[in-house]
Amino acid sequence: MKKTYRIEVDCANCALKMEEAAKKVDGVQEAAVSFMAQKMKVEFAEGADAESVMQAVRKACKKVESDCEIYLD
Repeated sequence: MKKTYRIEVDCANCALKMEEAAKKVDGVQEAAVSFMAQKMKVEFAEGADAESVMQAVRKACKKVESDCEIYLD
């Protein structure tokens, strides 16, 4: 399953850090962050609970870039 989320990030380098952090989270098969579009596309591993995985992704991203935001609505 793939989903796209709105994000708020200040620079392209920060977006890259968010993408790398998201890819390391269990349940994420693939992740791509677009600084220009302010979007994060996430492909979830089969059987993964998207909501709980995204909570973990948000936490991981906040560790590498504290002022970023991922809108899960």
